[in-house]
Amino acid sequence: MSLIVDFINECGVFFVLTTNNDSPCGRPFAEIMQYQGDLYISTGSNKSVYKQMKANNKVQLLAHRSNTRDWLRVNTIAEECFNRTVKEKMLVDFPQLKKHFSSADDVSFTVFKLTILDYKFYD
Repeated sequence: MSLIVDFINECGVFFVLTTNNDSPCGRPFAEIMQYQGDLYISTGSNKSVYKQMKANNKVQLLAHRSNTRDWLRVNTIAEECFNRTVKEKMLVDFPQLKKHFSSADDVSFTVFKLTILDYKFYD
């Protein structure tokens, strides 16, 4: 799993793909955290991506290394995580999130645990 996280972090920005009704929907993300062997991303409960992950928890991540043909596809299952310790760690590891969320107790601050189903590196 650290190969995946290292690659995504090296890319800087990665894409989270969900389903919006019956259409694909993707958007850029910048924060992914590995904690105690699991992957986590965060978003606001007021955002479309949150609603889409709750409606269909099959989520795909795509990352591309700039100026190369190297990229990664990761298929996951997203499960909302209510663990305050995980949420606090996300805010500590990514302090830029504090611009949007005042604390781990902020009702709009959500974290999703991503269980990897499969992945593939391409070059």
